[in-house]
Amino acid sequence: MSRARLPKQMLPLVDDHSMFRTSVERIQPLFAPEDIFVVTGRELVDDLQKEAPAIPRQNFIIEPYAKNTAPALALALSHIQRRDEAATVAILPADHHIVQRERFCRLLEAAWQVAQEGKIVTLGISPSYPATGFGYIQQGDALSQVNGFQVYQSRRFTEKPDIVRATQFLASGQYSWNSGMFIWRVDRAMRDFERYQPAIYAMCSYLQSAFEAPDYDAKLNDIWETMPKLSIDFAIMEKADNIAVIPDDIGWSDVGNWTSLYDILPQDNFGNCIKGDASDIRVILDTRDTLVFSDRLTVAIGVEDIVLVDTEDVLLICHKERTQDVKQVVDYLRENGNEEYL
Repeated sequence: MSRARLPKQMLPLVDDHSMFRTSVERIQPLFAPEDIFVVTGRELVDDLQKEAPAIPRQNFIIEPYAKNTAPALALALSHIQRRDEAATVAILPADHHIVQRERFCRLLEAAWQVAQEGKIVTLGISPSYPATGFGYIQQGDALSQVNGFQVYQSRRFTEKPDIVRATQFLASGQYSWNSGMFIWRVDRAMRDFERYQPAIYAMCSYLQSAFEAPDYDAKLNDIWETMPKLSIDFAIMEKADNIAVIPDDIGWSDVGNWTSLYDILPQDNFGNCIKGDASDIRVILDTRDTLVFSDRLTVAIGVEDIVLVDTEDVLLICHKERTQDVKQVVDYLRENGNEEYL
């Protein structure tokens, strides 16, 4: 369902709204529309603004094409710093699901307070099982308690571990999942980029002087060709020594695959989850623990632990334990020139 022109954040996967719109509504108690910035590709701006028309057009920060999270964030932070040098920024993915909205807002308020001490604050997720699809953050010494949340020094970031290490992390009680959400003073963020990624910092500093110039787009395109392609974890978080982590259980999911979506959607007495146009008919016989995502007559008989996703041009049938392998299909289609499906 997620394609280049209709990525995951534009899909109504959990409720009747796009994940992007839900993400914007989630933070409205804390942020006025003019204080929300969106980093995206040019081809998505119109669609995203229709989902959140109150956000000013100039708050959509365009990256020419994806270069991973570090360049995207550095570009956004540069724009925000130009407008407000004293800003504190919450960096939030627009395609995550969070059940406890009020607690999440209180967590952001606590993180804001800690960030005023010059720290990068990362929101950790209390792990419920030894996941191998998430990064982990090891908690160090307890620093303080803010707004009812315990704050720890971050000792290290670890990218997706194998099942043995993930089990050890869970058993130790010292690790939380890396949610990819960070709270950062913009002046501190730019100093961290200058220290750890001087090339990215130099390019974005050069762009700052051209933000209002008529040739800004041309300069951005030129610079983007040589911009390093790095994740924010590798570029900054694995190197910085001023990181605090606040671990908590806010009912978080990154909705990274169909199994994780199945886990957060309501299920019937047989563990089946059926989603799509409510006016369409599904026939589910002798079937258990199965996800059906379809807008037309769909029949499932005598199956178990299956994901069945029916779209206009693609039908997916796979075991729930294999939903991570969908990315292999994407690689296969790209390698074989089937770009029209991507």
